[in-house]
Amino acid sequence: MIISRVMSKNPVFVHPDISVHDARSLMDKEKIGRLPVLDKNQRLVGIVTRKDLLRAGPSLATSLDIYEISYLLSKLKVEKIMVKQVITVTENEVVEEAARIMTDKDISCLPVMRGSLLVGIITGTDLLQVFIHAFGARHPGVRITLSMSERPGQLAKLAGAIAEGGGNIVSFVSSEGDDLSRRRGTCKISGMSRAAVEAIVKTIPEAELEDIRET
Repeated sequence: MIISRVMSKNPVFVHPDISVHDARSLMDKEKIGRLPVLDKNQRLVGIVTRKDLLRAGPSLATSLDIYEISYLLSKLKVEKIMVKQVITVTENEVVEEAARIMTDKDISCLPVMRGSLLVGIITGTDLLQVFIHAFGARHPGVRITLSMSERPGQLAKLAGAIAEGGGNIVSFVSSEGDDLSRRRGTCKISGMSRAAVEAIVKTIPEAELEDIRET
């Protein structure tokens, strides 16, 4: 799946000269936690997050009153606290690469670019939606996790047996097994009972059922 299919399009943004106070108000209004920062030519020059705004505020131990704090935040501009070295991705990048970058760089979002134009933003919440869809979490059925031999044709045997039994594979996700000779697969199946699915798995000699449940 590519990023353009799951990103939030036309993200809310700010300019560098907006105050920290106004940026915080905009985040609250839009119920978002980050704002790309564009210059007057609509070029991406930074990004500011709610965490950045909190850091910009005075310490809890401050002796300033609420009016003095509001005044100071109204004078402080986003350009002074924004992250300027912004990590981005293109709209044609795949979602797993976005997830890898966000994990490796310990960041919560990535602006999505089409050349020099900002066209979207992808966040951890967007990636969680991908995860939900990949596992078929919103579909009722029988969910199985099994360990299969890392040999050609094993998945085909499982899919064929399920089809012959009148079932339909709603989702299938595979990952590395406990050793290099095996892979672990999680499958959501509709149109079959738990007992029928369990019986089918037993007919595949090199498949070991690790978990089965109705969802």
